[in-house]
Amino acid sequence: MNIRIEKDSLGEREVPREAYYGVQTHRALENFPISGLRPKPVFIDASVHIKKAAALVHKSLGLLRDQYADAIVTAADEVLAGNHREWFVVDVYQAGAGTSHNMNTNEVLANRANELLGGTKGNYSMVHPNDHVNMAQSTNDVIPTAIRIASFMSIKSLLKKIDDLKRSFNAKGAEFDHIVKSGRTHLQDAVPVRLGQEFTAYGVNMKRHQMAIAHAAESSRQLGIGGSAAGTGLNVHPEYRSRMVRQISEQTLIDFKNAEDYFEAMQSMRPMVELSGAVRNLAQDLSRIASDIRLLSSGPKTGLAEINLPPVQPGSSIMPGKVNPVMAEMMNMVCFQVMGCDTTITHAAQAGQLELNVMMPVAAYNLLHEIEILTNAIDVFNRFCVKGITANEERCRMYAEGSMSIVTVLNPHIGYAAAAEIAQEYLNSGISIRTLVKEKGLLTDDQIDEIFDLYKMTEPGIHTSDK
Repeated sequence: MNIRIEKDSLGEREVPREAYYGVQTHRALENFPISGLRPKPVFIDASVHIKKAAALVHKSLGLLRDQYADAIVTAADEVLAGNHREWFVVDVYQAGAGTSHNMNTNEVLANRANELLGGTKGNYSMVHPNDHVNMAQSTNDVIPTAIRIASFMSIKSLLKKIDDLKRSFNAKGAEFDHIVKSGRTHLQDAVPVRLGQEFTAYGVNMKRHQMAIAHAAESSRQLGIGGSAAGTGLNVHPEYRSRMVRQISEQTLIDFKNAEDYFEAMQSMRPMVELSGAVRNLAQDLSRIASDIRLLSSGPKTGLAEINLPPVQPGSSIMPGKVNPVMAEMMNMVCFQVMGCDTTITHAAQAGQLELNVMMPVAAYNLLHEIEILTNAIDVFNRFCVKGITANEERCRMYAEGSMSIVTVLNPHIGYAAAAEIAQEYLNSGISIRTLVKEKGLLTDDQIDEIFDLYKMTEPGIHTSDK
């Protein structure tokens, strides 16, 4: 037979004989065939770290037999090494608070621990999912703790990729610093800027977001593990809370802290909202920058075409030779998804009631999902797009010299109204602004050469050749 019989408080259920999960997980599979989405690997890691730490703490307190604790720890280490992942199967959209995921973790570790002790799956006479793996724990303190651990573990990679992108933008800023182009405001011609100034600004923007996300992540350092079912610490040893935080910190190499208030740590999803908000803010700026790059590279013949993007794949199934800004387009789409994830988290966070927020599973998935996809998107956007951008210097110069807005430099010399008349005459006649100023005798040749130095227009100052 390929099944075994397990029993819980609701009765008996058939469970696949080879499964490391148990009856409660099996019920969740029956009850929640919703999306096919499974927990993120980092969330599994965080949950298992909690179980491993609890086994070690209870062993040190003399509350759990050494052989049982050791078997749980070995089973946890196997999962953390990448084994048995196929048995973490509960859909993201599940029972409130994450009880099904918590029990899935308890059952996998208990069944593997029993095997290690010479027992069989489904026979919990030695290591029991609730009594031993879940000792002194509740879903209500495990899940918010797991979210904090997982988000902190994930954010390190995101911060590294932001830093890499920042460096690439700064490098392009230096490379393009000598290239003068037309600025654009309202998508209309504006005063000259340097292409390097645009890219350096992108680099500074990434630095600011890097700092903001790192700051927002700090709220996740406080762990409410030991709050038990409602924050009171019922059935929890007095030393459990502090020992758990030390043990988890040792395992993850992250300096976690005890929660200031265990009720607040269970009731509020403030740290998740804060971190998600910072990630969302990054996404909105990355989307803006990606759109800028699409505009600047538009063409190659009928668009701006001030920069060239590395061609990474053909752009059309019908138009030969067409190459699209696919990496920037991908970045836009990922950023839209991140903003949607943040909206979900915000709604989930405000839906908490009294001692618990039961919407944690969907918030956990969306927070970790947005961090994951943005990390990956930044990586490939940087490697396959930003690092390979080149400039069309002649095109940039042509637009800068042809921009009507260079008349702005005349304001201190002939006034706004007279400069506006020159601008309109330029548009109507096609005669260059330099020529019009000369023909009208408004400035000398030397003054014109000095004042209309495009590079000088990209720096602060009133440009004149005399006092």
